[in-house]
Amino acid sequence: MSALEEEVRHRLFGLQDLKYKEFACKLMPTVNPETVIGVRTPELRKLAREFSKRPEASEFLKILPHGYYEENNLHGFLIETIRDYDAAVAAVDEFLPYIDNWATCDLISPKIFKKHLPKLYEKIKVWLISGRTYTVRFGIGMLMSFYLDYAFRPEMLELVAGIRSEEYYVNMMIAWYFATALAKQYEAAVPYIQEQRLEKWTHNKAIQKAVESYRIGDEVKAYLRTLKVK
Repeated sequence: MSALEEEVRHRLFGLQDLKYKEFACKLMPTVNPETVIGVRTPELRKLAREFSKRPEASEFLKILPHGYYEENNLHGFLIETIRDYDAAVAAVDEFLPYIDNWATCDLISPKIFKKHLPKLYEKIKVWLISGRTYTVRFGIGMLMSFYLDYAFRPEMLELVAGIRSEEYYVNMMIAWYFATALAKQYEAAVPYIQEQRLEKWTHNKAIQKAVESYRIGDEVKAYLRTLKVK
């Protein structure tokens, strides 16, 4: 283990909160509890901000795989601080194959991506057909974060609806994406529900999430409930 890894680990254990560890482990059944230290997200973000100002930050990004869940999250937060688009995409590409849980996957959202949406969209298409659970999930998450407002194109719904997976964490993200699309791009998204273009479980989950959303009116919620598949 390098001196840098030792230092990072020492700092992480210094921020350990065992109650929080217990809580986090319940939310992430796919993660071995022995690899979870128990550091709250705001503390991790603070550490990432501090580390990003040091030359060793780029060295830490080369250390893969990491041993602890929090090291992975720190890695994700450090990627978010990269200010060059191509460097950020390269760092994400290197890291995605090592992600083994939904929480680490969903926390990464580099700010620089927002300034390069046409280029990022081409990259997302590659992630969506990778066949790797958390790479696909990440791609859908990026479409949900950056392309349901002014950058929206109807074909994006087609891309997500076309994904077929046995993976719970992929299907859950498809459902979440469509629930958000129903809130933000209703006219374009609702035919996918009316025509049952999603797998049954995903279809019903999308409706459930939409009905739970405060961004969708009561009338629409009542209508969506009638579209559930028995």
